[in-house]
Amino acid sequence: ETMSPGEKVFKEGLLEKRSDGLLQLWKKKHCVLTEDGHHGGGGDAGKVKELHFANMKTVDCVERKGKYVYFTVVMTEGKEIDFRCPQDEGWNAEITLQMVQYKNRQAILAVKSTRQKQQMYFGGGKKSLGVPRAL
Repeated sequence: ETMSPGEKVFKEGLLEKRSDGLLQLWKKKHCVLTEDGHHGGGGDAGKVKELHFANMKTVDCVERKGKYVYFTVVMTEGKEIDFRCPQDEGWNAEITLQMVQYKNRQAILAVKSTRQKQQMYFGGGKKSLGVPRAL
């Protein structure tokens, strides 16, 4: 899966992800943060993993230790993914910011599509009822 050509990139660089195995090793991944979420790849045979903001619930447990910031991305189905990055990289803040903005955009779109549905149901027929439209 590749990013769509017009996609806006907010941040790009290395992010370390804790592996799910028993040893829980940190693996460096090349990550790209876009409007829809974050793409990690490069680690295992160039596989690209996407974490979509649509499936993210929150960025949690931000902790600073030594030169690293540790944080957990909690997915909507309850899965938790641990990351770390150098403190000055600020991945956690950027992911949080973009996630909030994504959720806001989705909320606005949801409201708009509800309004469109209402207009379709009523066929914009408010005028024919002779009801003065409030501005």
